[in-house]
Amino acid sequence: MAFELSKVVPWGRTLEEYKTMFTLSTEDLKKSIASFGDGPASFNAEMTKLKNNVISFDPIYQFTKQQLINRIEETKDIVMKQTKENKDNFIWTNIKDLDELEKIRMGAMSNFIKDFEEGKEEKRYIPHELPNKTNFSDNHFDIGLSSHFLLLYPKLGLDFHIKSIDEMLRICKEVRIFPIIDLDAKESSVLQPIIDYYNKNYDVKIEKTDYEFQKDGDKVLVIGSKNEKLKY
Repeated sequence: MAFELSKVVPWGRTLEEYKTMFTLSTEDLKKSIASFGDGPASFNAEMTKLKNNVISFDPIYQFTKQQLINRIEETKDIVMKQTKENKDNFIWTNIKDLDELEKIRMGAMSNFIKDFEEGKEEKRYIPHELPNKTNFSDNHFDIGLSSHFLLLYPKLGLDFHIKSIDEMLRICKEVRIFPIIDLDAKESSVLQPIIDYYNKNYDVKIEKTDYEFQKDGDKVLVIGSKNEKLKY
């Protein structure tokens, strides 16, 4: 089945948010990073300006800049309305109110749009849909990130998650997944089965982060090779 942009709700996050969500240290930021499900985040654009190395993967990158702009315009008011209606499900500490949220999200997506065509030309934005195999060799990247995709949608099934994480672990020495809850702010039903599955051959840890916007969404799952020491 073809991927449909009409079913996507673009929502961009910033480098600062990525740093806190994934507990990315200054040393981590200098490593090679593969970031899955980035959508219209400004993470890649901001990292590139700092001369850091990030490749972003997302099926929406198959579309044109104008198509993405149109979709952002179509959905932004809907997202803000839904957020307002569910305001009590969020922690308004780092982000103070709805106006600030809109400013941060639209600013991130604007930075992404400005960078998109150049980034695509430089192969920093790669159209790709997990769990399909990427074109990168084993252990090509130091760190793999999944932002607001894996674990957040347990209805995709355990098999989907395992195959997706397997591909991430094939090309990355370590994988970090944030958050570990579902859309209802409950622990993802696939979390424990995933931990049990990877515990056999990998070091698996849950680390508390300084980022919490969705209630109880303040933890990141880290899966790394037993030969690689996980740093916190």
